[in-house]
Formats: sequence, C-alpha cells, structure tokens
Amino acid sequence: MIYPTRRAILVLAAGAPVALVIGLIAPGFWLTGAGWMALILGLTLMDAVLGPRRSEVEIELRTPRAAGVGLTIHGEVFAHFTRSAPGRAEVAIETNTRLTALPERFALFPSDGGMRFDLKAARRGEGEVSRVWMRWQGPLGLVWKQVVDPTERKIAVTPNIAAVRDEAMRLFSRDAMFGQKIQFDTGEGAEFHALREIFGGMDTRTIDWKQSAKHMKLLGKEYRTERNNPVIFAIDTGRLMCEPVLGEPRVDRAINASLILAFISLKLGDRVGFFGFDERPRMFTGALSGAGAFPLLQRMAANLDYSPEETNFTLGLTELGTALERRSLVIVFTDFADTTSAEMMIENVARLLRRHVVLFVVMRDEELESIARATPDTPEDVSRAVTADVLLRERDIVTARLRRLGAHIVDAPVTALGSALINAYLDLKRRELV
Repeated sequence: MIYPTRRAILVLAAGAPVALVIGLIAPGFWLTGAGWMALILGLTLMDAVLGPRRSEVEIELRTPRAAGVGLTIHGEVFAHFTRSAPGRAEVAIETNTRLTALPERFALFPSDGGMRFDLKAARRGEGEVSRVWMRWQGPLGLVWKQVVDPTERKIAVTPNIAAVRDEAMRLFSRDAMFGQKIQFDTGEGAEFHALREIFGGMDTRTIDWKQSAKHMKLLGKEYRTERNNPVIFAIDTGRLMCEPVLGEPRVDRAINASLILAFISLKLGDRVGFFGFDERPRMFTGALSGAGAFPLLQRMAANLDYSPEETNFTLGLTELGTALERRSLVIVFTDFADTTSAEMMIENVARLLRRHVVLFVVMRDEELESIARATPDTPEDVSRAVTADVLLRERDIVTARLRRLGAHIVDAPVTALGSALINAYLDLKRRELV
C-alpha cells in the first residue's frame, strides 16, 4: 500500500488559500491553484517511484516459542532490503488477545540491524503474532510505503511456575527419593528385590518363613520402591473452574500446581499425563515418562482453554476411566456450587475409585471464608455471611462423602496448593498406595 504522508496533505492544503487570494486579486492567475496542486501531485508520484520498493523488503521476526503467563519475553524484527534501505521505518506488531506488544509501534533503523520489542503474555493458551506492519517514507517525505507480513507466529503461553519451582525442589530434595544415578530405594514399596538376613530393627512382617526354614536362619524379604506408576491430572475447565480466586482463574491455579507435581513425579520415575474436560473430553496426553517430557507437558497444558460450558462429569470421567489401562493415581481438579450439583461428580468419582487411587483437590476459597467470618454491620452483611456459611458447609459435606468413598482429599489455600499436593503425593507413595 502507498498513500500520502501528513506532509503531502498539509503542503497541498496550504496552496488552497494562497490560490484563493491570488484569484481574488488577479483573476487572470486563477490557474495558479491548479498548477500548485499538479506540482504537489507530481512530486508525490515521483516520491512513490523513488527509493526502495515494497517488493524489495523481507521482514524477519524472531520470538521465543513459549512464554510464561504474566511474564514479558523479547522479540526482534529485522528488515532486509535487496537494494538501498531507508534510513528509518516504523513497525507495528499485531497480536491476539493472549499477547500484548510493548510498545505497539516503534522505529526501526535497517542499517543498525534488528529492533528489539517486548511481548507480555496476558493469558494462558496459544498466543499469536498474526501480522507485522512496516512502513517507510520516500526520499521527499511525501508518501508512505507500507507492507504487511502475515507471520502467524505461534507462541505457547504456558503457566508460570518459576515462582514456586524453588519450593517444589526444596521439598523434593528434602525427601531425597531420587538421584542423578540409578539407585534402588529399598525397605519400602511393593516390588520384591532380594532376601537378606534379619537384623535388629527390621520389620518382622517381612520374614519369609519358608526360606528361613530352608536355610536354617531368619531371612526377610527386601522390597524396593515401585516406579513407572501412571499419575494422571484430570482438570475440569468448565464454567465454575474459570471463575477467579484471589485474582486468578481456578483452572490456572490447578494447572500451576499440576505442573509442579508433574516435574517431581517425572523425576521420581513415574509417568505423567493430563486430561482436560468440560462438557466433553478436550485433551488426553497419555502417560509420558522421563524428565525430558516436562516441556512437552507444559506446552500441552497451555492448550487447556477456558470454557463457559457446564461440566459433564459422566462423559468426562467415564472417558478417562476407559482410557486408563492400568491402575493409576488420578488427581481430580474441579469445583462445585452445592451438594445437588455435586451428585453426578461424586457418582463418577466413585466409579474411578473401584480401580484407581483418586486424589481430590479442593481449593479453599479464602474470600468466601472471610465473608463468613466478617462481623456484620448491616442486614446485607448478615445475608452475605449466612449465604457464605451455607456454601462452606455444603463443601464440607461433599468432601466428607468423598472421604467415606475412599478418595484422598487435599484441602488447601490456593497460595499453598502446590506444596500441599506434593506432600499428599509423597505420603501416598510412602504408604505404598501407588
């Protein structure tokens, strides 16, 4: 696209009053105005012909492939001209709603190389730099020459877990269940390792009486911790889970906590997978193994989008139960409004419990608790406090029913959800439940 600059319009408009005055004073020179317009138009056309052509430029965009939500990443734009380049160009970056370009428009000096800009990841999901706009003036400064590069560069806006990874690593190091070298964790677990002679302090329940009678001395079975257990994160992305708690959607809190535990589970030798569902199943990654699978899981978790639909627990959890071929630890992240809406959820969690170990995560709503505890000053405050107290009681009723069914419950504030989930997972492994 080629169009006139502000300078060309102002210069052209400035000749109009001068031509009008000349026409009034000396009518014979009324063609002066038309000549002025023709001159400016001719110079504008000349300016459009001179200088670099639009077809002689190639725009190069460099950006990272992923960004943590709330963080700022850096990108660069380069303009490669086949012939002489303009001294200065203007660049604008067009993004979707998940990314924000800072600044929206900036100057680029092709002779100096690329120009750096910032991209702020505003929302989890698939970000996109859809187009790069670039324009430069002709030698006379009367026209703009503009090109649009449809880059369609995809950037995965992943959950930002950097702030809590240190805490996860601290807990992980404290338990010291895994090292860089291959080791067998003996004494706990359900996988037989060897027979050894009983010594003081050993659990007498491990004595193998048949082998002891055969060898004429007390021998006990030694076990090692089982690895390669499937750990599946079932994350509800429906309407209730998209509501914010302490300024962040519940589903984002769930994904952050899941990725922290996924990092540790992979380190401990277990296999990890994500299952997302709302009105229907949205994604199942399968169970992946190895520490190298974590970046892939992080990118795939970013594709768990927000949904305005009600959650269909029957379809979602039934599909998950069918997809799991062996006994697994299923960690369920969901929310419910009352005991009535939770009936279908409880029924389908009970089906999962027949074969799998279920860890049900309850995000404690501190805002609701503060409303229930607040001293009421007006009748409206009393009404809000009573409503909040009823909702909290119904939440307790649902969690109590899940406990009676055999589900393990993590009930923690959202700010400490990752640490609570790690502790529950390690406790299940110590108790040889997974």
